[in-house]
Amino acid sequence: MTEPIQLPTDLLYQRDSGIEAFDAVVTAVAAEGRAVALDRTAFYPGGGGQPHDIGRLVAPDGTAWPVASVRKEGHIVWHALGGEEALPGVGTALRGELDQELRRKLMRTHTALHVLCGVVFRDYGALVTGGNMGPDRARMDFEMDSADFTPERVAEIERRANEEIAAGREVRVRILPREEAFAIPDLIRTKVNLLPEGIAEVRTVEIVGLDLQADGGTHVANTREVGGLRVVGTRSKGKANKRLEIELVDPS
Repeated sequence: MTEPIQLPTDLLYQRDSGIEAFDAVVTAVAAEGRAVALDRTAFYPGGGGQPHDIGRLVAPDGTAWPVASVRKEGHIVWHALGGEEALPGVGTALRGELDQELRRKLMRTHTALHVLCGVVFRDYGALVTGGNMGPDRARMDFEMDSADFTPERVAEIERRANEEIAAGREVRVRILPREEAFAIPDLIRTKVNLLPEGIAEVRTVEIVGLDLQADGGTHVANTREVGGLRVVGTRSKGKANKRLEIELVDPS
């Protein structure tokens, strides 16, 4: 591996989830694992239950490397490259191209989960105890008693969530100083605060009029882009830990 990098990767996806292609420069190469670090990236490295992006990196001469996986180590994002081409060297200018279909589905699914979280917290005061997502299907666990977790209640949650999606609520992303962010009531919607200690800034995602919480993932700009959601499964994970499994409904 090259010498340690001093400058962190500029995380383009944190400011604009809609970026599908970007220009960057290789800042480090790890031959073991066939990975490169870039000065800036729109590839989401995974985290918070959201999978990493995939796509490719392309050199000016047309040489292309598939991006098979992405990970974040400290302040650096590493892109693991497939193929058999020699790795690009430090200083090489590249164009990053995301798998647009996958990114779009993950954005829609993640926003759908925030709508679900917002409805359940607003209407029933239930905190999130866990969650995970893929491009088409996702799950979210809530701290909710069995008496409140009836088929009628689940149907009501689904209906209200789809009403909020259809309302066309704007989704706003902000990066705030730590003190300002933690002054927001109910910013942390999880049972356990997963934010690292000592961070100077907190990224917030707001579904205007419904939900505001700390979050690092990618989202659509308006709930209408989600299309809709359907509850396709429920599960009791304990006396006060209930799971909702959802899938996307494509916009009409």
